[in-house]
Amino acid sequence: MIDLYALALFFHILLYVFWLGGDLGVAVLGGQFRKRDAYTMDQRLALLKVLVMVDMGPRTAWALMVGSSISLAHLGGYWPLPLWALSLAWAISGLWLYLVWAAYKAGQTPKAAKLRKVEMVLKWALSAGYLYLGFVSLVLDDPIVPDWLAWKALLFGLIFIAAILIDVRFKPVGPALMSLIEKGSSDETELPLRALMDRSRFWVRVTYLLLVIIGFVGTTKFL
Repeated sequence: MIDLYALALFFHILLYVFWLGGDLGVAVLGGQFRKRDAYTMDQRLALLKVLVMVDMGPRTAWALMVGSSISLAHLGGYWPLPLWALSLAWAISGLWLYLVWAAYKAGQTPKAAKLRKVEMVLKWALSAGYLYLGFVSLVLDDPIVPDWLAWKALLFGLIFIAAILIDVRFKPVGPALMSLIEKGSSDETELPLRALMDRSRFWVRVTYLLLVIIGFVGTTKFL
């Protein structure tokens, strides 16, 4: 019979696959959108719509990773927790998941903007929590004893920061995109948009790198 730890590990791996694989799809679609000589404006906007849809996979996986990571540490015997703590972790994941999908369904509306502000506060809080957990555990060997798992917590906190900075850097793209749609494709509208998109690409690469590293550490228990 498959035990709960094996099921939790399988679910955790699925989330990792959806996150990293979905991010790769977003990167490919974003690269194609930039090719103004290869596609019509309607085709490029269609690519952008698909990009936003594909991006919901990584965003969903990211939200569920909170409950999944805490549960996996508990079931593996690395960090025994009371039921209320596990319930809190999944409640946070549930709240985050609601914010992500509610904002997506609300589109470009004031309601969506408010939901994203709440989500941003939550993400910064979780980032601080994981960074603190990883750092304290590495220094004191408590509450998490294995160094590799403490490093995973620390790396997860860094992933939060990198992913947050992607959204921060990408935020000004909206007005530039609207200018492109309204005025049409030209150097006047394309070059500022591309420059804004390029600003987020560094943090996209950092996020990919950290995801690969955290996957390596979790698999090999190297650190």
